[in-house]
Amino acid sequence: MNEKINDKRLIPIFYACDDAFVKFTIISIRSMLANASPDRFYRFHILITDVSERSRRVAKELESENVEILFEDVTAYLNALQSKLPLRDYYSKTTYFRLFIADMFPQYDKAIYLDSDTVVLGDIAELYDVDLKDNYVGAVTERVMSDVDVYGRYAEQVVGIDRRAFFNAGMMLINCKQFRDNKLLNKFGELLAAYNFVVTQDEDYLNLMCKDRVLHLDRKWNTEILPEFSIDPEQVAIFHYIMVSKPWHYPDCRFADYFWKYAEQTEFYDELRQASYSYTDAEKQRDADCCTNLALLAEREIAREDNYLKTVRKKQAQDRVEVLKKINELEAEGKFDIDAEDDPPTIPLEGEVDYAKKKLISRIKAAVAFKAARLFVNNLIENKQLIIKDIVGLENLTSIEGGAIITCNHFNAFDSFAMQLVYDHADTKKHKFFRVIREGNYTNFPGFYGFLMKNCNTLPLSAGYRNMEKFMSSVSEILKDGHFILVYPEQSMWWNYRKPKPLKKGAFSMAAKNNVPVLPCFITMQDSDIVGEDGFCVQEYTVHIGKPIYPDPDYAIGENAERMKDSNYEQWKTIYEDNYGIPLVYA
Repeated sequence: MNEKINDKRLIPIFYACDDAFVKFTIISIRSMLANASPDRFYRFHILITDVSERSRRVAKELESENVEILFEDVTAYLNALQSKLPLRDYYSKTTYFRLFIADMFPQYDKAIYLDSDTVVLGDIAELYDVDLKDNYVGAVTERVMSDVDVYGRYAEQVVGIDRRAFFNAGMMLINCKQFRDNKLLNKFGELLAAYNFVVTQDEDYLNLMCKDRVLHLDRKWNTEILPEFSIDPEQVAIFHYIMVSKPWHYPDCRFADYFWKYAEQTEFYDELRQASYSYTDAEKQRDADCCTNLALLAEREIAREDNYLKTVRKKQAQDRVEVLKKINELEAEGKFDIDAEDDPPTIPLEGEVDYAKKKLISRIKAAVAFKAARLFVNNLIENKQLIIKDIVGLENLTSIEGGAIITCNHFNAFDSFAMQLVYDHADTKKHKFFRVIREGNYTNFPGFYGFLMKNCNTLPLSAGYRNMEKFMSSVSEILKDGHFILVYPEQSMWWNYRKPKPLKKGAFSMAAKNNVPVLPCFITMQDSDIVGEDGFCVQEYTVHIGKPIYPDPDYAIGENAERMKDSNYEQWKTIYEDNYGIPLVYA
């Protein structure tokens, strides 16, 4: 069989079950194979701790030239994990096995996981061939979370995931390589030690671990069945009989015919049919009570003062206190160009960077990135995480004819979004807006943020000589073409720091060398009445756009740079003192 795999394109598929549920696994596999592409090879790994010989035999009968069924006893692996993870008794439940797939099977870079209570009507190869890029998983939004308010509030107020982004873990296209490279199993251990999720348990942990690294797939790949959900069966690739919607318990279950069609092709059919008719009223009442109790449990978790999200926010507040303390210490020592927060070690910039976006693919990525960023910023504004109170001096921006260096104080990861909104508000079609970023900001960020950092007209600095040579020539070209470049001349970020810091010369040297003006912008802040997730008031921003500072043709480049730097600082100082009503004094 392994020899034949060389002639086929392998698709590894995982299920996890006990002996009581393996019959449903077999029915799900049968449905999948009935609708699968014949030119692929399907290797099924059924993760178990115990299963009967009869179940093994029935499953093995599904094997063929392009199908292999393997039962994988995970008992020894779970025992080995005891020293690595704070496993609790209920972590022997089969639902948690999916967390270990990437590490247990290092031969796979990608795999499909499916719950056993599914019927597959689409071609599973189409799902497997989806490009995950650097996302951890491809999955479908959990409809119970998005459509049922109590669970939506639970997702947002306990787990800290937007209800529209919370995915159902009953079907996952797993990026096994990213799981291993980013040590998600270790992250699971850390979360497991920190908090005991009790509502959707493993699904909660997975959503937290994969936050912002989820490729949201079409709902057809995990169509959850509940009475209140509208479903067009013609658009379904996978039926998922969630919660109490089980055909083998309820003969009138929605879309039960799809399940029975494939159950009838197994020797389990008669016993499952009989079970569906003999399911007692007491058992049905127990199911109803379970649903009620689960909703009550979600309400209790929301109300807990020490639930996960509230605990994290308290820690974040303490972290912010430590950052403010560090800022005070750095100010007292006069070390203004050192970040107050510890960044991870910078990954060196390698390969070619298309700084000026000359390549078609670079322009396409930039267009996509800006659209994604716009949606992200709109969401920040809608949720009052970014508040632009006012823009002062917009005429100073619109008066500039050619290229310019724009400077701004740097105090928040979102302040570049504020400057982008100022640029958009100016509606200056003849200019494009670029921004200089650190090497680590370009190379270190994964997922969505990494995509924005690499493609939103960013100009990464580099420790490498050749890249910096290209950076400088690209800056000259961009400015010559009449575009704007945002630079943070303080060269450090201090969270919510309101004072202007002493400036470095680099931005002004670029302006002087290329004979373009510097446009000094300074953002002032005031507390809003909204408390953020970090326990501090969200700041309302007023963006002040100062008067352009032009190089003097009578001065050399170095002298111009120094003069423009001092003039920029004086404008910032004046804006600070006029708006806060206090003199600028450092500790």
